[in-house]
Amino acid sequence: MKIEELAKNVLAGEKRSIAKAITIIENNSREARKLIAAIYPHTGKAHIIGITGPGGSGKSTLIEKIIREYRRRGKTVGVIAVDPTSPFTGGAFLGDRIRMQELAVDKDVFIRSMATRNYLGGIARATRDAVKILDAAGKDIIIVETVGAGQSEVEIAKIAQTVIVVFAPGLGDEIQAIKAGIMEIGHIFVVNKADRENVNKAVIDIKAMLQLNNKEKSWKPPVLKTIALTGDGVPQLIEKIEEHKRYLKSREERKRMREKAEKELLEAIKEKTLDIILEEMKEKGEFEEYLEKILKREIDPMTAAEKILEKKLRSN
Repeated sequence: MKIEELAKNVLAGEKRSIAKAITIIENNSREARKLIAAIYPHTGKAHIIGITGPGGSGKSTLIEKIIREYRRRGKTVGVIAVDPTSPFTGGAFLGDRIRMQELAVDKDVFIRSMATRNYLGGIARATRDAVKILDAAGKDIIIVETVGAGQSEVEIAKIAQTVIVVFAPGLGDEIQAIKAGIMEIGHIFVVNKADRENVNKAVIDIKAMLQLNNKEKSWKPPVLKTIALTGDGVPQLIEKIEEHKRYLKSREERKRMREKAEKELLEAIKEKTLDIILEEMKEKGEFEEYLEKILKREIDPMTAAEKILEKKLRSN
């Protein structure tokens, strides 16, 4: 299937084409850039929700209930669930979440697991483009669930418009360990498994940290309690997501979105420049030469990088 035809089918919301498009993105083939270029003008309509937090907090179960609630409200939903990379296959270690399989048969729900493939930040390298595909395919809500590895999860803030941080009672040590990063990016905080003991202590701990980290921000992150297994608290969570969505239309947030787009452009330039330089170096065998010099302590990595760039600039 040609990229033009595939893009057309993605825009029509055809599930098999969406799946194939995401596979192309994951494989980082030459067709990937053409595909993104074709669909990009049709993006920017979906609301992107990032869900992160420590392992064991019940993120996947909570997402299942969020999907059901949005479907009850007539919204179409896409989910990208980022998993640790399997050491055997290189694919998603957990596969599509078992609890979500029942929802996957819904024509207006698309669920896909992606392996991190050792990419730092709790998200896969291709996650950003996979979100664009679901956006172009007409999904109203796109949920990105991260690996749940702690402080590296801050990368989700570069993708999601609303970041939800999920904790559970009894995870006080984890809250302390990740507060420096993840506490600053969350727009909504959820204490899941609220039927357990110490739920109120967890809420108090989170609110105390938020007072330290969010003094000058106009959006004050709420702290909600949910029981994902029963769905308790999920409608209230959806209302807070919608409230934050309305907030995003404010003048202050438009400025922030501009800054976000600027960062994305700079990252794209860096990534593309690196790919071009590495490909050329490997073709000429120069990469291995510099690597050997570094291993022999004949040159340090920073000096090697400077020499590589100087040579590249002279050749142009």
